[in-house]
Amino acid sequence: MWWLYALLSAVFAALTAVLAKIGIRGVDSNLATAIRTVVILVLAWGIVYFQGGLAQLGQLTRANLLFLGLSGLATGLSWLCYFRALQLGTVAQVAPVDKLSVALAIGLSVVFLGEKLTWHTSLGAALIIGGTLVLIR
Repeated sequence: MWWLYALLSAVFAALTAVLAKIGIRGVDSNLATAIRTVVILVLAWGIVYFQGGLAQLGQLTRANLLFLGLSGLATGLSWLCYFRALQLGTVAQVAPVDKLSVALAIGLSVVFLGEKLTWHTSLGAALIIGGTLVLIR
């Protein structure tokens, strides 16, 4: 079932690029990111609330909070850079470079999480990098 959520994530990410490109016309990219973030904040907390997830707040460890906080910081910086890139470039230029995050995540997961790097994964990462180079030329 993970693949269905991953596929939906890709669809929503693609929509994000197109909708954001339209939405940032004539708007400061940081303001646009802030507006997007508020929408995401309300959506995420609403889902947690309606699914009864607030009860788990007390179970979070300091490590959970630290790494989720750092992840949030990285996400925020990524969004700020993404929206600025969209303002300066086309979706066809920005989206492929942004998706280099997949190849980077694979490398980081091997180094920091000890995940196994198979030839399938290596080939996939190499194809992503190659495809990005083709698309941005």
